[in-house]
Amino acid sequence: MPNDNLAMGYRPRCESEEQLVNDMEEDDYEEEMQEEIEQAEQEELEFQAQEPSHKHVYFVTDPRMSSWSAKDDDPSASTKLGKMRFKIGRVVDHFITRVISLLLVVADIIIVIVNLATSDTHSTNLEDKPLEVFTLIIATIFMVELCLRIFALGSHFFKRWIEILDMIIVIVSFILTVVFAVITFREHSVIKLVVAARFIRILFFIRIVTGKDQLERATRRMISQNKRRYQKDGFDLDLTYVTERVIAMSFPSSGKRKMYRNPIAEVVRFLDTKHKDHYKVYNMCSERSYDPTLFHNRVERILIDDHNVPRLSQLLYFCHNVREWMELDSSNVIAVHCKGGKGRTGTAVCSWLIANGQFEQARQSLEFFGFRRTDYNVGKTYQGVQTPSQSRYVGYVEKIFTKLNRRMPAPVPLKLRTIKIDGIGGVGNGNGKDLRFEVVINGSIVYHLACTGGRPGQIKHFSDLDKLVIALGDMDCPTLTGDIKIKFYCSSQNVPVAYDKCAFFFWFHTSFIENNRLYMRRDELDNPHKPKSWKVYKENFAVDLTFHQP
Repeated sequence: MPNDNLAMGYRPRCESEEQLVNDMEEDDYEEEMQEEIEQAEQEELEFQAQEPSHKHVYFVTDPRMSSWSAKDDDPSASTKLGKMRFKIGRVVDHFITRVISLLLVVADIIIVIVNLATSDTHSTNLEDKPLEVFTLIIATIFMVELCLRIFALGSHFFKRWIEILDMIIVIVSFILTVVFAVITFREHSVIKLVVAARFIRILFFIRIVTGKDQLERATRRMISQNKRRYQKDGFDLDLTYVTERVIAMSFPSSGKRKMYRNPIAEVVRFLDTKHKDHYKVYNMCSERSYDPTLFHNRVERILIDDHNVPRLSQLLYFCHNVREWMELDSSNVIAVHCKGGKGRTGTAVCSWLIANGQFEQARQSLEFFGFRRTDYNVGKTYQGVQTPSQSRYVGYVEKIFTKLNRRMPAPVPLKLRTIKIDGIGGVGNGNGKDLRFEVVINGSIVYHLACTGGRPGQIKHFSDLDKLVIALGDMDCPTLTGDIKIKFYCSSQNVPVAYDKCAFFFWFHTSFIENNRLYMRRDELDNPHKPKSWKVYKENFAVDLTFHQP
């Protein structure tokens, strides 16, 4: 049964954040767009996940949960014909294909302008008519592309008016181009040629407009990588049914950002069509918001920074709030999103799956979410919870709901005694003198130290042990209680700066520290867990924290 105490731990601050309703400043669009593309490319290289075997994936028979033929899955994709159509569809709808298509149209229009100013319209030689030849080649390419797209989409092609309009433009322009070429080579009236040429260019120009829609869809697919998408009933959204009643999706965007994220109007249309009056949206972003009236004011906002974790009280509040909503009606569903719909979204969704009794172990819940969110037919990049700290907090939720009777643990104040870093030799200068760190509580830095400073003997490097030891006295770092974040920066250029714009960081909660010690290996630290950083962080890299009672 719900625990009212959970609701007291955190209340979302919606009113004070309404100034973020326009997402972010428009001036940041190009920079953010470039960051999204670079991050997508990096993750494609970094997380080359193995195809999961059945022994590592937890198939769930609970009727409340999605089967593997869920609402967003296409059963025809398993057939040979389906796989061929899928692969061809990926090619014709690829971002690069759409860009090339638009560039060809623009190039043809430019050549027309140049040709009108320089060419001899009375010439009948083929070599004197490069414009007609080029236009014929373009029209043929578009015709082949159209046929491939119809084959790939099947009957779904004819359910989108933009596709039908594009088909008409391509077919008409192809026929006119062929006729135009025949007329030109047979020396018919110049006036007829000019009229036909202008009409063809008008059609091609209209195709730029229709191509814009296709380019936007291709851009969204490129940014979403191989996250499972909903591509049925006229929708194409970065949206996944994790279970029958739990949806994970990327940020519903407006303005320029809808070019590479889910357009908010389409998300509203989807939810109003599929779950009218029975959905609630959870925005897990601290950095942006939108007008909640678009979703009929059924929006709950929980402020979490990108690539970070929610406070434990926030996670429990989320679980409590979701339970209240789900129990109001058996048809109620939730749609959870952050920016990309993976890290913060996955942390919250996995916590709910545990709180609702669908999984007992954090590992099971995390693997299930990752498997549902990832479309392995498209790529091998893992699209689940992103950082070790996020997984660690799902583990905390497991302990709360399996060992602590669904209640927040009692506060445990601790004093940080030492920070030991193993495998320091490969990081920067190799002796730790180029490091500095911060201790953060509730968004505020409560302690910081540069490893070049400190008291005499406070920071020691043991080269024979490949270890850095930072000793903290009672008067140094203040007492720590609850959710704690420690960030390390490095001044050396060869140490990569990744998530949170630092070398590495990690979160923990003092109530779950056992025996006054927290030991984290490389794959349990945020940023060093990424394979691309392993040239710096060797296999023996680890952080060891020791505490004592104040």
